[in-house]
Amino acid sequence: MDLKETDILGSSIDQHWYYASKAAATRRLLGDTPISKMLDVGAGSGFFTHHLLKHSAATEAWCVDISYEADSDATTAGKPVHYRRDIEAVDADLVLLMDVLEHVDDDVGLLKMYVDKVPSGSRFLMTVPAFQFLWSGHDDFLEHKRRYTLAQFEAVARDAGLTVKQGVYYFGAIFPIAASLRLLPKGAQPSPPRSQLKQHHPLVNSVLKALCTVELPFMGVNRWAGLTVFVLAQKP
Repeated sequence: MDLKETDILGSSIDQHWYYASKAAATRRLLGDTPISKMLDVGAGSGFFTHHLLKHSAATEAWCVDISYEADSDATTAGKPVHYRRDIEAVDADLVLLMDVLEHVDDDVGLLKMYVDKVPSGSRFLMTVPAFQFLWSGHDDFLEHKRRYTLAQFEAVARDAGLTVKQGVYYFGAIFPIAASLRLLPKGAQPSPPRSQLKQHHPLVNSVLKALCTVELPFMGVNRWAGLTVFVLAQKP
């Protein structure tokens, strides 16, 4: 999760339609398989780690991000969270890479590095932004290198040595709105680098959250369109 977006949304981030819906989708894809220890790569504020510690039986987490000023430790829901700039091998059964791999030149290489740090059987839940034709100033602001199709991202997972268990698009209900806004003619000048996430009026936020909630039961079969690619994979 990008710290730039944390700065924009502040303490109300868990109420924002985008992050609340993405957290719900994360829990749905993980299903009932038990979680014990988590590794959150490129964790930023650790939003998804904190959410899962509060809403699952997970007992401990490591959040890794080069943006941290120093290593530190804290607790969430009474469970230990270790913030680290780097980490060696860790006995994690769930690895999160939430909107991370689009930021690096060598996405396969970075993913493979963390595949090698965890035991066989560890699950990887990963997200990236979908469809290069949706590129906008939002991507420039967040310093993205690329956006992905589902097939492209599943190939990255396999090339890094993982077995893909499920791949889907999410935010399909929002996709037509976002695509229309991003594809509207903008004149001779490209859109400036700026985040498209913002604090919405409570009514707008509620409507967008409701659209995503309606979509949630069907996301497992959505291999056609959305704003985000989700891939759940496992280390053999």
